[in-house]
Amino acid sequence: MHAPMGPRLALLVLMAAAFVGACFNHVVARMSPYHRPKSRAAMSVWDSNNESSASPQQVHVSLVGQDKMRISWITQDSVPPTVEYGKSPGVYQNSSTGTTSSYKYTLYTSGKIHEAVIGPLETNTVYYYRCSSDSSREFSLKTPPAQFPIKFAIVGDLGQTEWTKTTLQHIGQSNYDVMLLPGDLSYADFYQPRWDSFGRLVEPLASQRPWMVTQGNHDVEKIPIIHPHSFTSYNARWRMPYEESGSDSNLYYSFNVAGVHIIMLGSYTDFDPSSAQYKWLQADLGKVDRTRSPWVVVLLHAPWYSSNTAHQGEKESVGMKASMEGLLYQARVDMIFTGHVHAYERFTRVYNEKADDCGPVHITIGDGGNREGLAKSYMDPTPQISVFREASFGHGQLEVVNATHALWTWHRNDNDEAVEADSTWLTSLSSNPGCKV
Repeated sequence: MHAPMGPRLALLVLMAAAFVGACFNHVVARMSPYHRPKSRAAMSVWDSNNESSASPQQVHVSLVGQDKMRISWITQDSVPPTVEYGKSPGVYQNSSTGTTSSYKYTLYTSGKIHEAVIGPLETNTVYYYRCSSDSSREFSLKTPPAQFPIKFAIVGDLGQTEWTKTTLQHIGQSNYDVMLLPGDLSYADFYQPRWDSFGRLVEPLASQRPWMVTQGNHDVEKIPIIHPHSFTSYNARWRMPYEESGSDSNLYYSFNVAGVHIIMLGSYTDFDPSSAQYKWLQADLGKVDRTRSPWVVVLLHAPWYSSNTAHQGEKESVGMKASMEGLLYQARVDMIFTGHVHAYERFTRVYNEKADDCGPVHITIGDGGNREGLAKSYMDPTPQISVFREASFGHGQLEVVNATHALWTWHRNDNDEAVEADSTWLTSLSSNPGCKV
């Protein structure tokens, strides 16, 4: 019988295994091109004939502050925007009443969009809840832990295809705590019923764990003259906790969870040094206490670093990088996750186009399963700062083990199987003596 390993020894063993695996994966990726499965059809999830027009649907939850959650749902009929909740199935000791809204988009009128904030809630705890006193549908959610370890699922450009469905199944099996999505949610592209379909598609996961999102180009939906407003559907359906972080816009905000400070930025709103977003970001970074939040992670849609030929030279990438890269570097941001390019790519720590031990790791994760397909063309030769790149659908997992170490893994969606294709251990910049602010 073997003696049990101590936590430090176990961590070292995991790190060694991940290092060997990463080296092997790196060689395989460069020497043996992956043969991608064929594309798959778009899909839609429509109303169930068994549900009444007063029944809650498209339920999703998000974090609000340290100990609260926002529950969002849609009904066709007018019903009370009330959530009842408790720690046992069918037993609801608490309730919260929120607000109801709707929106119009050309000839489309949305259902009744309800949201209510519940809490204070205990950390790392399962709660059962129902919306609008509807006894036919009970949901459950699990709150994130207050301390390390914590696991994030990360994927962008989800859309609604059979690949999306499989990617979501893999994420659901990962036992994640919080979902992070760097833009391009539904790919409704002006056809509003597709937002409803997307809400139903993700509900099995989004009703159980907090989904924190930012916007992408497919979420803008602005039509000159006909519908001159941007992000109408996105803002109405996916409200994030921007007020709590001092932001004046749902398009950029930040939040803290279990020792990680996460910043969501908007690639498709103003970002120059005179903009409200820039000034907010500057103030937000200045408030971060690295003793309480040793990790800082940023998500935005349009990548600042990419060796894929898709979307090169766009102002949302080039201009935003020119405006904000220095801010994030000086604040010692650990990682930047992006979407937009429909492929996976991981860079080394980088700043100003060069490898830099105090710069963030840039990761493109726009491979959720969208209908536009994969971006298969890469620059040749491979830039030295690009560590791993592959045009395949999949998702990522970031497991922050403690204040100094985190494990990143990318899982390729290989014919309905989640295959770990890239992994690396990361050390927080706050623990690097050479990178002290």
